[in-house]
Amino acid sequence: MAQFSVNPQRFDPYKNFKFRLKWDGRYVAGVSKCSALKRSTEVVEHREGGDPSTSRKSPGRTKYEAVTLERGVTHDTEFEKWANRVWNFGSGLGLESSLSNFRKDVLLEVYNEAGQLVLAYRIFRCWVSEYQALPDLDANANAVAIQTLKLENEGWERDYDVVEPAEPSFTEPA
Repeated sequence: MAQFSVNPQRFDPYKNFKFRLKWDGRYVAGVSKCSALKRSTEVVEHREGGDPSTSRKSPGRTKYEAVTLERGVTHDTEFEKWANRVWNFGSGLGLESSLSNFRKDVLLEVYNEAGQLVLAYRIFRCWVSEYQALPDLDANANAVAIQTLKLENEGWERDYDVVEPAEPSFTEPA
């Protein structure tokens, strides 16, 4: 059965510049870039000896690409704290990695131009495989210093409880 839109006047697709990320029940400050959510499924080709010379194809293993987050360098230590749970240099023998809580579920929320929540995805069992604390520094540049966090994950799913909102409209003054 076709699903009809709550907002039949909306023809424009959602923009990619209004989003927020949440982990440990809190929004993470200053994330300015989030890579795509992408999965791919391997193709398994097979044929029987009596089949014509063409192969049959079926789905094999599915893998989920890592998600990369970027944000400007500030005093907020959320990226660093999480990265240190995977590997904390100088913490002492037997304390280098926090095996009990180095994974987190992440919530990615997308908003429309009016600031209304329109899409949400849960990204499961994420952990930090790369952390860049500082970029290359250049006294002749004119740019923001960016931190990077690369999150391996074991899948994601859309939150279908988030439905299309009725978008606000403004009336002309009398």
